Amino acid sequence: MNRDTVIGILLIAGVIIGFGILNSPSQEELEAQKAEADEARAKAVLAETIKQNEADSIARVKADTLGLDTTALFGISMHGKKEVLTLQNELVKLNINTCGGVVEKAVLKQFKNQEKNPVVLFDENCSELNFVVETKTENINTKDLYFTPQVFTDSTLSLVAKGVDGSSIKIDYLLHSGSYMVDMTICGNGLERHFAAGNKSMLVEWNDTVAQQERGHLFEQQRSSITYKIKGDDTDYLRAEKAEEEELEETLEWVAFKNQFFSYVLIGYNDFKNVVLTTSPLEKGSGELSYYTARMKTSFDPSGKQPTKMQLYIGPNKYRLLQKTNLLSLDGRDLGLEELVYLGWPLFKYINKYITIYLFDGLTSIGLSMGIVLLVITLILKLIVYPATKKSYLSSAKMRVLRPKVEEINKKYPNQEDALKKQQEMMQLYSQYGANPMGGCLPMLIQMPIWIAMYNFVPNAIELRQQPFLWADDLSTYENILTWDKDIWLIGDHLSIFCVLFCVSNLLYSWLNMRMQRDTMAMQQGGQMKMMQWMMMLMPVMFFFYFNDYGSGLNYYYFISLFGSAVTMWFLRWRTDEAKLLAKLEENYRKNKDNPKKMSGIAARLKAMQELQEKQQQMKRK
Repeated sequence: MNRDTVIGILLIAGVIIGFGILNSPSQEELEAQKAEADEARAKAVLAETIKQNEADSIARVKADTLGLDTTALFGISMHGKKEVLTLQNELVKLNINTCGGVVEKAVLKQFKNQEKNPVVLFDENCSELNFVVETKTENINTKDLYFTPQVFTDSTLSLVAKGVDGSSIKIDYLLHSGSYMVDMTICGNGLERHFAAGNKSMLVEWNDTVAQQERGHLFEQQRSSITYKIKGDDTDYLRAEKAEEEELEETLEWVAFKNQFFSYVLIGYNDFKNVVLTTSPLEKGSGELSYYTARMKTSFDPSGKQPTKMQLYIGPNKYRLLQKTNLLSLDGRDLGLEELVYLGWPLFKYINKYITIYLFDGLTSIGLSMGIVLLVITLILKLIVYPATKKSYLSSAKMRVLRPKVEEINKKYPNQEDALKKQQEMMQLYSQYGANPMGGCLPMLIQMPIWIAMYNFVPNAIELRQQPFLWADDLSTYENILTWDKDIWLIGDHLSIFCVLFCVSNLLYSWLNMRMQRDTMAMQQGGQMKMMQWMMMLMPVMFFFYFNDYGSGLNYYYFISLFGSAVTMWFLRWRTDEAKLLAKLEENYRKNKDNPKKMSGIAARLKAMQELQEKQQQMKRK
């Protein structure tokens, strides 16, 4: 840039600045302009006040003409005609009544009830949601108000209830496309002069008689609950099968009225406080599971500057679907609605969350039937634990072939005071031969968490609902082939064939397992094991009375799992050459018999205890 250009730019800037200074208003002119603006603003406020007063007068005259109550703030909205408006998408249909302004009925289009009709999650005869606003002189209940629709489409609805002085309460709904999630906003307008100073809260009153959706009343009731999410913490619940009342000190993020496979969730983005929840179980045959109530407070700005934001989830308890609701969160928070699918305590929850669900999703995605999916999952889990099972069986086989040598040690130390020496010598024997007496417990330690994890997962997997397999028409509940009218003590009104097969396979597995353990023990221990065997054989019988009400899917899984375990045990015993195994152990003994350092940790501790005991006895003699 040359000198002439710079000089030109500076001259132009100087001209603009000078022109601005010369044309700027004086202080007197600025004050006059401010006075004119204040006068115009005052006139506008006065005109709005006059207009509002005229509207209030007209509303009161109209209310008086119609014989409506003008003493109540919302008296003119307490009379009207009920009108049902419908929000719907391809998944859900929601009926909203202008009397009360809340959802009174929800129909899930893609799910069928026992009569093969679309599932009705709740309706106006069993459910009520009411918002209570406390003013200086009265309580305003939205259930008593008739709202007027302002905007209405298949996915959006705006309802307004007006007060006699022009104030109003507005409720807006937005049903998301392809989702069970509904945005709900409650906004007051012009109510601040009726509220006590500092009062910015609203009471939420919610109750529902939860209908039975599945065949088994008790089984569904045991998996139904009021579930709630504590702010910044985990979820907790009140069980539907028990009469409970709980006053919560914690602040909640959401409350769900849940049955086995479906939930109605109220999510509060202004938080819920002073929460009181109750459950009252209902009898079998009533067609209902439990009566739920929830009373809680949330924020409400009477001026309308800060609307009360909520969301409703009205749909199935499907794990992956509930995870995706985070994408619709109004403030980006992790809603944690997937916790509605109970997966068990932490260890079992992690097994289900990171193993079972991935296997389940992968197998169902290729179109396999639910019965085959459970079979394949069982086979995969059996393959995973097979190396440990084989190692455990070999450990038990080693104990079995060493039994004669253990008997010799028992004969060597017949007296009770030599019990410590006997145990030490046995541990030394096992160590020198390369056997581990605790090795046989490993498969049980591995399989028990898996069995318990599946115990929690299968009854809560909505994918099994109304899925047929073999003679079962619905894997989520018991088979209805063998049923009768009156309950039989301890059995009920039906007999589950899969439960019978599960108990039979359990008997077989227990018999094989007990026989193997008995063969590994010495004579005295073997006699004690015979007594334990009879006790263990009673367990499958007890399981029958407990699991007869359970879903056929779970009984089917336990049946094939235990039957597979019995076959695996038989196969390993058939493949094991005990003569070769004993020869290998004898070779281990020859290598280790002259090595004093070859002592197991247990044997070393027993030896130390024995030496300490001998020293104490010597001191007593002195």
